[in-house]
Amino acid sequence: MSLNPNRKEAEAVLESSAYYSSYAAENKRNLTGYLMMKRAMDIVAASIGLIFLMPVFLLLAIAIKIEDPKGPVFFSQKRVGKGERPFHMYKFRSMVSNAEELLADLLEKNEIQGAMFKMKDDPRITRIGKFIRKTSIDELPQLWNVVRGDMSLVGPRPPLPREVAEYTAYDKQRLKVTPGCTGLWQVSGRNNLSFKEMVELDIRYIQKRSLPFDINILFKTVKVLFGSRDAF
Repeated sequence: MSLNPNRKEAEAVLESSAYYSSYAAENKRNLTGYLMMKRAMDIVAASIGLIFLMPVFLLLAIAIKIEDPKGPVFFSQKRVGKGERPFHMYKFRSMVSNAEELLADLLEKNEIQGAMFKMKDDPRITRIGKFIRKTSIDELPQLWNVVRGDMSLVGPRPPLPREVAEYTAYDKQRLKVTPGCTGLWQVSGRNNLSFKEMVELDIRYIQKRSLPFDINILFKTVKVLFGSRDAF
């Protein structure tokens, strides 16, 4: 029996392996280049944003303190980032100072299916809080998280530890990348979508991510900053 067919088959496998190895190496180089450019864009854009938004930050700080002098201006909350690494995410405080203690009594009124909590008429939200949440201005301090490297401008939103505790292995795919201030979920329906739909959008983003895609999401996010009807 001739050994030639086996040799040809072996050569075909080696050629195929070489092709896929080359393809994988090219993809890795493209991803590395993208991540470097994305990080550079994050640092530059977030730094400029923090500088130019200082007057807005000052006005919001005054408004928050006038309504509730006892509470802090900023709200720090533990979130889960890339690779399930915990970090503290910053926001302007939009709720009463004892909001976390009141949460347990409101969990049964959750309006989002899955491992998230959202409530349109949350009684813990202050008057100034309703405005800054509607316009997503409460998220602006996260630019500091971006400068620090905890977050990116674009990516899946960082979940709470109690939410991650309910994640399946499939859901945890959204934790494979650096979380973002905005993402595909934010510009695709936001609170009108279920948790499952959010996960699917995050996975789609991870698969398609590129610098043009990120920039497109940032432009679409401007609509949210001017009062999307989906924000609460």
